[in-house]
This record gives sequence, C-alpha cells and structure tokens, in this order.
Amino acid sequence: MIFIGIDPDVDKNGVAWYDSNNKELELTNLTFFELFDFLSEQTLKENKIKVIIEAGWLNKSNWHKVTKGTSNINTQIGQRTGANHEVGKKIVEMCKYLELPFETIKPTKRKLNHKQFQQITKIIEKRTNQEQRDAGMLVWTIAK
Repeated sequence: MIFIGIDPDVDKNGVAWYDSNNKELELTNLTFFELFDFLSEQTLKENKIKVIIEAGWLNKSNWHKVTKGTSNINTQIGQRTGANHEVGKKIVEMCKYLELPFETIKPTKRKLNHKQFQQITKIIEKRTNQEQRDAGMLVWTIAK
C-alpha cells in the first residue's frame, strides 16, 4: 500500500510518499499545482493508495498569539494560519475530485527537529525541512 502524507502550506506543501511493502519513504515539497499533478499521476498507477492530510482546522483553537508581539505580528500569524488551513481544505477537495481515498488528521504531536526525525525513521542521508518531517510523520505513524 502507498501512503501519501501532506502537510498543507501556502507556498509549498510538505509531501511524504511511503511504500509499506518495501518500507521506502520519500520526502519533497510541492506547490499546489505540482501536488495536483503528482496526485493525478498516482490515480493512473495500480497501487492501493491512501492520502493523509494534516488538518489544523480541526483543532478547537488555532490562536497562535505571540505574547510580546505587536498586533501587526499577531495579525500576520493569523492570516498565514488561516491561509494554510484553506490550502488544506482545497487538498481535501482535490482528493474528492480525483476520487482518492483520504483521511484528515488533527495535528496533536509536537514538532520534530531533523535529528529526532532521523532517529525515528532511520533516514540518515537526506536533509529535511519542517513541512517534510510533518508529512513524513503522518505516514510513518499510520503505516507502522
């Protein structure tokens, strides 16, 4: 089975592709339309696929106020958070359109740094960014 984890982002989504048969994990970042092309290609293959989308909008509260920040800083944080949530909702819509099975997962775990991610997944040679690690953990937790 192929698991595709997606951490939605306005600029580039973190995407993880995990093949549970050969235990292969690939990480990348894709723009919204690159992601559409990638998921469209997956529908043409004869693999059993499941898409897992991090759904921050499912959290009861998404208040990310910086205590010592100005109202302008807090406004920008809120705008970015809302925009990322909207991208996630559009990815859900994309999966429905492409008729791909998907699941939305509420983010509950803390962020991992590169070293922690390496220790869990045993991926040593490849550098990762936060979006890739978040997407990787979505598929790693479900597939294990």
